[in-house]
Amino acid sequence: MIKNSFISSISQQEKEENRGSVEFQIVNFTNKVRRLTSHLEVHKKDYLSQRGLRKILGKRQRLLSYLSKKNQVRYKELISQLNIRESKTR
Repeated sequence: MIKNSFISSISQQEKEENRGSVEFQIVNFTNKVRRLTSHLEVHKKDYLSQRGLRKILGKRQRLLSYLSKKNQVRYKELISQLNIRESKTR
């Protein structure tokens, strides 16, 4: 699964499994977002799942902004790995 590959790549970078790391949490929230999004495509009126999705998106956004302030290089690598931002072409 996608989660296992990101866990192994993050743990290789840090040389130990750190499930409390910002990167791991962002990967975990991203997997939840993708799963809920596919659920909501089928069940459009599931308002509790919509609320949960908004909460998860808010948490992920706060973690991403923290990571971008803390370490811009790791932020850009994670964004490109997860493919969650559209690249700006100028």
